[in-house]
Parts: sequence; structure tokens; C-alpha cells
Amino acid sequence: MTTGVRRRMGVEERKQQLIGVALELFGHRSPDEVSIDEIAAAAGISRPLVYHYFPGKQSLYEAALRRAADELAARFVEPPNGPLGARLLRVMGRFFDFVDEHGPGFAALMRGGPAVGSSTTNAMIDEVRQAAYEQILAHLEVERPSARLELVVRSWVSLAESTALLWLDGRRVPRAELELQLVHDFAALAAVSAAYDEEMAEVLLRILADEPADGPFGDLVARLAALVPSAGSLVPSAGSLVPAESLVPDQRLR
Repeated sequence: MTTGVRRRMGVEERKQQLIGVALELFGHRSPDEVSIDEIAAAAGISRPLVYHYFPGKQSLYEAALRRAADELAARFVEPPNGPLGARLLRVMGRFFDFVDEHGPGFAALMRGGPAVGSSTTNAMIDEVRQAAYEQILAHLEVERPSARLELVVRSWVSLAESTALLWLDGRRVPRAELELQLVHDFAALAAVSAAYDEEMAEVLLRILADEPADGPFGDLVARLAALVPSAGSLVPSAGSLVPAESLVPDQRLR
């Protein structure tokens, strides 16, 4: 019979291990329900040793939250290639991958968990939202958004967050449908805003000019047209949703 020899870890390596163990446990249960004893047992070390690396559960939670926040923000990074609708759909796929994998941990991340009210926690959550907002603006190729465009993008980021939280409660709607619906929601928010603002109308028309009829935005047009039979002429048959020649001042949405 051979006896396994436990490898001694350096300080930083041990900290990263404990953060990883904590995130794994938080993915199955709320951080409120996970004890330091469980984290220590899962890491194969003693409870006092956990406190040697982290002063308490709060500091370990915040370290785990930092890693989760960075990972979640990275899910919104997407190469600026191809139509916007397809890009947003890929982003939503990665976003829901994170939500699916981390479950209770994601809910705790957005609702506070044991760090509720902590300025550190709130700042990290705001960083995730800001990173998502900036990524969407980058896709729209807008450096200085108008007030209406900022409202559209921030509202959509908030909608994605709240939709994911509600979906976790029973997962009663197929995930793939929600991912597509959220892409449709972005188009709908932009379209409503465009009806009130010329600048938003220009942004919307520029987006739609690059959208194929069989893409996510084309799918939305087809679904809406099916609800109103007389609007059947709106359904694109081929090519982009908005011909490039329509992008002239007298054709803007009013």
C-alpha cells in the first residue's frame, strides 16, 4: 500500500485553489449556505489554514466574487465581425453558459449574498454592468452615445440580468428561446427609441442594413409580420433587412 504525498502549495497558488473551491460550491448553493468548514474540507486543508489565507468568509467571498465578475464581464467580449444580431446571440449564449454553470453563485453575485451592502461588492457588480455596456457600444461603433442610446443599452443589460435571475427560478422557458428573445428585445428597444429620435433612427438603420433576412433580427421581423397579416410585405425575402439605398436623410424613421 502506497501513501500519497500532498504537494505543498505556495501562498498565491493556495489562495487561487480556495477561490476555485468556493466558486464551485457557490455554483450549487448560495454562499450564505456554504461554511468555511465545507470549503476547507473540499480543499483538503484544515479550517485554521483557510483563515491563514483569508481573514474570514467575507474576504474569501469577495475574492471569489472578483474572479466571477471578471469572468462574467469577459463573456460580453466578441470580435466585431459579422452582423450585430449574430454577435449578440453569441454573447447571450456565453452569458447563459455562465448563469447555467454558476446558478446560485450568479444570483448571489447580482443580489449581494453574504456581502450585501458591501461597497466592494457593489463596485464589482457595477464593473460587470459597465463592461457589458461598453462592449455593446463598441459593437455599435459609437464612442459618444446619445442619451437615448445610452438608455437603450443600459436598459438591455439590466433586462438580460433580470431575465437570467428569473430563469434560474425553475428554468421554465427553454434557454435557447430566451437567448434569442433577448436579442430581439435589443432590436425592439432600439426601434422604439428610433421612433422618437433621428440619431437613434440612423443607428438602427445602419444596424439593419447589415442584417441578413435569416438572421436574428430578420427572424423578429418575420414573427411580428405573422401577427399582422396585412404587414406581410414587411417580411424580407432575401438579402439584408434594410437596403443600403434607404440610408438617406428623407428615409429616416420619424
